[in-house]
Amino acid sequence: MEDFLVNSTFLNSDYEYYKKVQYVKYVVTCIIICIGLPLTLVAIYAVYSLVRNDHVAPIYIINLLISDVIQLCCMIIWVAPIQEGGIFKIFYYFYYFGVSASVCFMVCVAVERYLVVSRPLWYRFRRTIKSSVVVCVVVWVLPLVFLLTSHFWNYTGIFSAVFLLIPLPVFIFCLGGTLKALSASTVPSDEKRQILGILVLVLLIYTLLFMPSIIWYASHQQTLTQLSLIFIRLSPLADLVLYVFMRKGAIDKLLAAVCCCRTDSNDTNKPAV
Repeated sequence: MEDFLVNSTFLNSDYEYYKKVQYVKYVVTCIIICIGLPLTLVAIYAVYSLVRNDHVAPIYIINLLISDVIQLCCMIIWVAPIQEGGIFKIFYYFYYFGVSASVCFMVCVAVERYLVVSRPLWYRFRRTIKSSVVVCVVVWVLPLVFLLTSHFWNYTGIFSAVFLLIPLPVFIFCLGGTLKALSASTVPSDEKRQILGILVLVLLIYTLLFMPSIIWYASHQQTLTQLSLIFIRLSPLADLVLYVFMRKGAIDKLLAAVCCCRTDSNDTNKPAV
């Protein structure tokens, strides 16, 4: 009888914990949708106006933002009062299709920025709208192949962990190679700062938002499960920050603001004469 009461207490506490976690996830998801969806649509329109024959990077950013829209639309279905389980399952696959595509386009952005610094002449003659469109088509197909393979082989966790882990060495290589090539590069200094800031931000977004999911796939801890789901839902908002960094002069304005704040704090700390 005592064992039954103890087990009932644990079950009730687990249920209460589950309800609190689900409520937090619901509120966070609603906030992400309300902020992320309108800003992402505005960002897509703004980036589309920047696409030129000599400016390929915005194409990858546009596709990255489109993958974010897919995620946000699936989140709307999740918070809607729909009880049909089949609909949730369909949009579950759509959501992770968008997440996988988002990671792939982050890789495209990092590699493209790395080539601007390390292989400027080769990149100048190779970068065209046609080649970038081909890359985008391939990137959209890859997550679809990944989802179909993991679904039919019933190894979703292993495939997801491997798929999300592959970009990590690519991001590290691009950042390290860019740092090594910056001193000898003929790229203007403001563009160097922008490229370096983008690569650091991409690696930071990936590490903070996607790595917990990889750890969860390996450990299957309940607490880490809920945290990883919340973190990965924040990726559309993080991609908006990446879009801001892609705008010309954004890094310089940020550095100027930091320098002004530091100067003001130093002036405040100086003793009055």
